[in-house]
Amino acid sequence: MKVALIESKPSRTDFVRYFDNEFEFDRFALCSDSTKKKILKADVDIEINTDDYDWVILVGSESLKSYTKCTSITEYSGRCVDDKFLPVINPAMLTFKPEAKPAWEESKANIIKFISGELKVMKVDESKVYGITDSKELHRYLIKARDHENAWIAVDTETTGLYPRDGHVIGISMSYERDHGVYIATDCVDETAEVLMNQIFKKKKVVFHNAKFDIAMLEYHFNFTFPDFEDTMLLHYCLDEVPGSHGLKQLAMKFTPYGDYEKPMYDWIDEYKKNNRVLKADFQWDSIPFDVMKIYAAMDAVVTLLVFAKLYPAVKKNSKLFSVYENILIPGCRFLTDVQDTGVPFDKERLGKSTILMQEDIDGAVADLYEFDAVKQFEEVKKKEFNPNSTVQLRELLFDFVGLKPTGKKTGTGAHSTDAEVLKELAEQNEIPKHILSIRQKSKIKNTYLDKILPQLDKDSRLRTGFNLHGTTSGRLSSSGKMNMQQIPRDNPIVKGCIKARPGNKIVAMDLTTAEVYVAAILANDKNLMNVFKSGGNFHSSIAKLVFQLPGDVQDIATNFSKERQAAKAVTFGIMYGAGARKISEQVTQDSGSRFSVTEAQEVIDDYFRQFFQLRKWIDQSSKYIRDNGFIYSYFGRKRRLPNVMSDNKGVASHEVRSGMNFLVQSVASDINLLGAIDAHAFINSTPWADDAKIFALVHDSILAEVKEEVVEAYKLVIAEAVQKDRGISIPGCPVGCDFDIGDDYSFGKFETKYAEL
Repeated sequence: MKVALIESKPSRTDFVRYFDNEFEFDRFALCSDSTKKKILKADVDIEINTDDYDWVILVGSESLKSYTKCTSITEYSGRCVDDKFLPVINPAMLTFKPEAKPAWEESKANIIKFISGELKVMKVDESKVYGITDSKELHRYLIKARDHENAWIAVDTETTGLYPRDGHVIGISMSYERDHGVYIATDCVDETAEVLMNQIFKKKKVVFHNAKFDIAMLEYHFNFTFPDFEDTMLLHYCLDEVPGSHGLKQLAMKFTPYGDYEKPMYDWIDEYKKNNRVLKADFQWDSIPFDVMKIYAAMDAVVTLLVFAKLYPAVKKNSKLFSVYENILIPGCRFLTDVQDTGVPFDKERLGKSTILMQEDIDGAVADLYEFDAVKQFEEVKKKEFNPNSTVQLRELLFDFVGLKPTGKKTGTGAHSTDAEVLKELAEQNEIPKHILSIRQKSKIKNTYLDKILPQLDKDSRLRTGFNLHGTTSGRLSSSGKMNMQQIPRDNPIVKGCIKARPGNKIVAMDLTTAEVYVAAILANDKNLMNVFKSGGNFHSSIAKLVFQLPGDVQDIATNFSKERQAAKAVTFGIMYGAGARKISEQVTQDSGSRFSVTEAQEVIDDYFRQFFQLRKWIDQSSKYIRDNGFIYSYFGRKRRLPNVMSDNKGVASHEVRSGMNFLVQSVASDINLLGAIDAHAFINSTPWADDAKIFALVHDSILAEVKEEVVEAYKLVIAEAVQKDRGISIPGCPVGCDFDIGDDYSFGKFETKYAEL
């Protein structure tokens, strides 16, 4: 067995040791010049005939790209490509990236197995995986599937769009027994087939990969219901919370013998786009002929069933993870499917006017910029108009013409940075960076939101975007698709003001108040901190009065001792995330407008923990657990894996501990909010006014709904009761706080105040 190993350039990496001396190999480098930082095509001078070798190990992304059409080394590491090539991440990275060790160990084991013959890529058997275009053949298949003893059936869809109203289903894949699957053209799905499919979906547990997508498509375009389903994407999220690792292709390569089974179809797509001069963004899936699509599409269902067989038992044997899956993720998936279908209500007329107004605002701000003397001087010296979008020109203006001192932050190329963080700091010295920052912020609002929302609205003036359960390591929801609802601008109300209720309705927002501190008090069993919640009144004022032993009533603290209140607030939030005296000093100085020294900050922290000593003890114990184990569980059972605590870099290790502490409180607060929304949604759907109160978004620790005016009070009671339900993490007699905002739009009056002309 002849084996070659190709790295990007000559190195001292001891690959013999890394591969446990399991096999012999010839070693090559793409480029013989070891001083090259980045290998370009012109630098490649390797001399090798890969046909002389049975296996070729490709170390790193440069080697992978040079010999295959694949681009992601992390995705293909330890897999077999084109029957010969074995890509692998570079083990040299483990010294500074210890979290990659499990991936390396798995990749190494697979490569050794491939070379020894123990592991092989299974070829698709087209007698077991095929397409169906005839209704009668489909009926026979569905009857067999319905009556088969297997209690599971995997289902997948191929569609022309990412949202039900933007496209249609072109095919449905199914697999109810190992290594067997079909791809059904929807043209042959008649009434009889629909009845049979519904019988299957009611009798068996349906396994999806990304159920939220497929269920939305199938329920919208067919008369299907799915009373019981599983989701391999969410199962994998329980076992590995890292975003971007949950794709079906990735899981198929990792957990099934079929490898990159979809590669032939993607090769066809690449050839089609090339021959027909079709851009990637313009390619439509219904351009793929059925005979090209059928094997790949059917295999989606086949591997989904195989992945489920691997992941479900792994999650089920861990009672904490299984509880998260069964009690949070699966109900959350069903709930968010409904939320996405409800859509975010927008006012088209207000959107159109806001877009014009924002452009006028930007144009005016740009015109004002050119009136600054430094800008005029720049144009006079440079003999050209200043372009605020040019980082090179902006750097020259600020540091050469205005004479500001660089902050020390550099770009990847080593130049002085002019990003938002830098401009914010420089704005304290001069008006120009403040003006530039304002122009950038306004331009981003217009380009990212106002310009893009209007053309994506459905006929009912609602925007249907995505909410994801698997997009963060903390367990908080993320948003993606047509608009990221989690990143709506806070400082300018123009976008929120365009999210407007229909006549006769109100936008109702429920916000959890100081939920993360509430959770921390309970987890730490800190009686003093819990008593602050029990006492009522303004939380941060109560904390300040206690910590600083201030005279007077709590309600007077904000007026009489504003600096102390700001300090207490900064410490309360800061300590949850490992903020030290320096960070607290900066935050209080910024919030209060007067200097708050590091020494003062440390004194406040010390005083704080003298009052809340159990909180300090809990933080210390949890941090030690994270450092000792490299993971920690949340109250509800989510697992946060933190391998970087083992890093030799103290800064990296400390950041990992802070991430774990953040997770402990943030994930629980988020789950309280999500579980409350799920329960409230279910209850509302059982009432006569189910159509009069619709939750359309969860944003951070808020639940947003459009509610008919006459049921607003009833809705508030339902939401509060559901969110404040005792789930085992409540202060007796003092449920988590709920604040409500009610208005015609999501800005709750701020839009009208700022943009009275609209």
